[in-house]
Amino acid sequence: MTDALVPLVVLLPLLGAALALVTGRFPRLQVVISTGTLVVVTGVAIALLLVVDAGGPAVIEVGAWPAPWGIVLMVDRLSAIMLVVSSVVLLAVLLYAVGQGIADGDGETPVTIFHPTYLMLAAGLSVAFVAGDLFNLYVGFEILLGASYVLLTIGGTGVRIRAGVTYIVVSLVSSVFFLAAIGLVYGATGTVNMAHVAVRLETIPESTALMLHVMLLLAFGIKAALFPMSFWLPDSYPTAPAPVTAVFAGLLTKVGVYAIIRLETLLFPDEGPGGDLTTALLWIGLLTMIIGILGAAVQADIKRLLSFTLVSHIGYMVFGIGLSSQLGLAATVYYIVHHITVQTTLFLAVGLMERVGDSTSISRLSGMLKAAPVIAVLFFIPALNLGGIPPFSGFLGKTGLLLAGAEVGGWVVWVVIGGAVATSLITLYALMRVWNLAFWRPSGEVEEGYRSHLTAALVESPEIDVASTTASETPRLMVGVTTVMVAITVALTLFAGPLFALSDRTAQGIGQRELLISAVLPQEARDG
Repeated sequence: MTDALVPLVVLLPLLGAALALVTGRFPRLQVVISTGTLVVVTGVAIALLLVVDAGGPAVIEVGAWPAPWGIVLMVDRLSAIMLVVSSVVLLAVLLYAVGQGIADGDGETPVTIFHPTYLMLAAGLSVAFVAGDLFNLYVGFEILLGASYVLLTIGGTGVRIRAGVTYIVVSLVSSVFFLAAIGLVYGATGTVNMAHVAVRLETIPESTALMLHVMLLLAFGIKAALFPMSFWLPDSYPTAPAPVTAVFAGLLTKVGVYAIIRLETLLFPDEGPGGDLTTALLWIGLLTMIIGILGAAVQADIKRLLSFTLVSHIGYMVFGIGLSSQLGLAATVYYIVHHITVQTTLFLAVGLMERVGDSTSISRLSGMLKAAPVIAVLFFIPALNLGGIPPFSGFLGKTGLLLAGAEVGGWVVWVVIGGAVATSLITLYALMRVWNLAFWRPSGEVEEGYRSHLTAALVESPEIDVASTTASETPRLMVGVTTVMVAITVALTLFAGPLFALSDRTAQGIGQRELLISAVLPQEARDG
């Protein structure tokens, strides 16, 4: 009965998308359908997490075809955590988008297109997280690609179309690498079931396994925006509407990180076939951190700045994966949850800033602390969190990663630790620069010609009722959702003990490779 919950996280968004599509003439009904669907999916994801945490992986054979011949859906603690976090974020961003649509008349997020596409995005995420074979992981990626391209180009402006073309080209390159790798994996092992591949890889030549390892890592690295394959992200994400940018920043790159975790722990463990690429992962993680944060430090547009920090902090996760230790994986899992929620929250807060200040450029914004004190708080808390200020989850997650690195040791690891500390400091500098110029700087001190309508009003009419102006510019639903997301980021600190314990159990389960293989693959199929 428990296993029957697994396909629901895919089927419900697909059915919701179909219903939202046929009810396109009834916008309010679309909102009810999409919201209700994601509420139920969130409940199912939480139930799955509770079940697999207590009783081990949940596995279902689609169509009653046994592995490795049939499609297998599998949820362990890692999958369940990703399902819970992604469904919560999807639901929060959907409500934010509804608030924006009410305020703007759906000019930025056309209801007929947005809701079914958004639910397809949710379905793609779920497919990727529960796929037990490489081909269905590829299917999940392709569903994400199609849905994200539509969401990215909503509004049809030239800038968004150009950004969408860049995104689609890079994603297609990644898909070609992945599809080619799947073909080669099948040619070498005779299967694409990940548990079966993990067993069969032990029987193929080392050079062949290494080639497969590199090709899959390249495909997933593009999805995760690892350096030097991260150039596309800062030019693509900032052009989309605020809700789309927020959900992209929070979730899409983490699908690539999730796939890399599966790749490095299930298919190509440290001592197994395919070569030890952990040192390469450590260097990639370091370069991703440093190059990304240096790009962020020189940005004037806040969305681009946050996009570069997004790239940079993927490096922390790759660092944890490259350590190949239980503590490193546990800290990585916690840091993924932290980063999804905090990065999403920051983009939602920037969306509110844009509504009040008519811009996301720090050259044009000033006096926001006086104009919108609530928004100032909603930006300030996650900014400190992302910068790693204690006692927030960003500090706890980074400390866990650094302790895991110190436990492993070695000069390469210590170099990466130094880079991680420097990256955290530069992150804090970049975000506090935004705070200083956009919020703390007096209203009159902006570059000539760059005053927003609100800044100009404050300068020319000091007696203006700022509270009423801000309220009219920022719908309560958008502010409320952002407030809830900020509260969730704070909860990651308040409940850090239980969350770290869950992360540690997750890392332990990931490390028990044989148990995961046995849960998916019957002994007779394994011996065949």
